[in-house]
Amino acid sequence: MKNRLRVIRAERNWSQADLAERLGVSRQTINAIETGKYDPSLPLAFRMARLAGARIEDIFQPDEAESSKAERETTEQTE
Repeated sequence: MKNRLRVIRAERNWSQADLAERLGVSRQTINAIETGKYDPSLPLAFRMARLAGARIEDIFQPDEAESSKAERETTEQTE
């Protein structure tokens, strides 16, 4: 999953540690999310969106491969 977390953080002049503290997670968690090594839980994604004043979809976007796979699965289920 792609995300704009690093951009959003930079716009607010927050370090990874600042954002982590505001969200109640570790700095390592923020780093892992920003680098795409970890996808946040839904509750954490909602907290991130609320803190950023944005929608989850404004922060997180599926990779092209994920998006194509989801579209194929949906098509298969409706046939």
